[in-house]
Amino acid sequence: MSDQLEIAIIACMVSSACVLPGVFLVLRRVALMSDAISHAILLGIVAMFFWTKNLQSLWLMAGATGAGILTVMLTEALINSRKLKKDAAIGLVFPLFFSLGVLGITMFAGNIHIDTDAVLLGEIAFAPFNRLVINGIDVGPMAMWMIGVTLVINASLVTLFYKELKLMTFDSALGKALGFSQALIHYGLMTMVSITSVAAFDAVGSILVVALMITPAATAYLLTQRLPVMIGIGLAVGILASLLGYTAAYFLDASIAGCIAATTGIMFILALIFSPHHGLLMKFLLKQHQKQEFAAKMLVVQLLSHENTSLEDQENTVDHLEKHMNWHPEFAKKITQFALNERLISHSNGLLKLTELGRETAKAALRM
Repeated sequence: MSDQLEIAIIACMVSSACVLPGVFLVLRRVALMSDAISHAILLGIVAMFFWTKNLQSLWLMAGATGAGILTVMLTEALINSRKLKKDAAIGLVFPLFFSLGVLGITMFAGNIHIDTDAVLLGEIAFAPFNRLVINGIDVGPMAMWMIGVTLVINASLVTLFYKELKLMTFDSALGKALGFSQALIHYGLMTMVSITSVAAFDAVGSILVVALMITPAATAYLLTQRLPVMIGIGLAVGILASLLGYTAAYFLDASIAGCIAATTGIMFILALIFSPHHGLLMKFLLKQHQKQEFAAKMLVVQLLSHENTSLEDQENTVDHLEKHMNWHPEFAKKITQFALNERLISHSNGLLKLTELGRETAKAALRM
């Protein structure tokens, strides 16, 4: 298997592993916690390295996972104390842990390959060089196996506890009434986030972990209102962003992690603009339609007030609307055409006449 293919597979597996817990982080409004955990685990890695003096030790993963869980516990303790709000608590704990980890690297571990650039950006291009050899047989990159196991664990947990996660996410009161533990679900999810961050940390760095955990899930949230579809779209967005980002990095000779993170951001922006439910374009079109509807109601009320009067021939004309209602000529023509399309009025010899629907609409508007 070529290095390029291995890198692409690792990137897709990282995105898939990150999206599964990321969907529930976005829905539960605790997305900032993934940023905190992905940075705070550095302290656990550094602390375990000083103890074991071995970068390949599994104790590094255990220490990093413990640091992530400790971050969540301390943050929750500060929030529950009611002295700090959630954002302030997160902003206090994870910079402290991350800064201690960075200080440990720069002061005592400057001669090893755990450096601040690797911590932030990672270098997935080097992942194929660290091989897993069993009984003299090369079975592939170590990162691929770590991420693969993490992906299987996350997929299994989401499948097994899907009902509990869904219930505690959308209706925690009902979940409590049925006997589910909110704390157990919450800390279980945070443990998933910690393990995923640790597994992906060495290959892609903390920034890409956050990007892949939150952005594809947030993109999917904009595109659907159904949880199973959201998970599927999130996985598809993460995988597509990984492939497109890696391709862009290859041709631009740029950072792979940076290109993948930028691609997820671009896909999110596109969803933010064109989403059928929450998109800015749809909101703009809806606002324009509501504006036209309101103006059309004003028009039919105006016509109704002069219907069957001596002033009807003078008042109920397009030219008089421009003067009486202070409408720009183009806007008056636009609203008139809108009302015609909605069958609220008819237009004959320059005179605007109400239809039966238009007359009922005007009466309903006056009753409001």
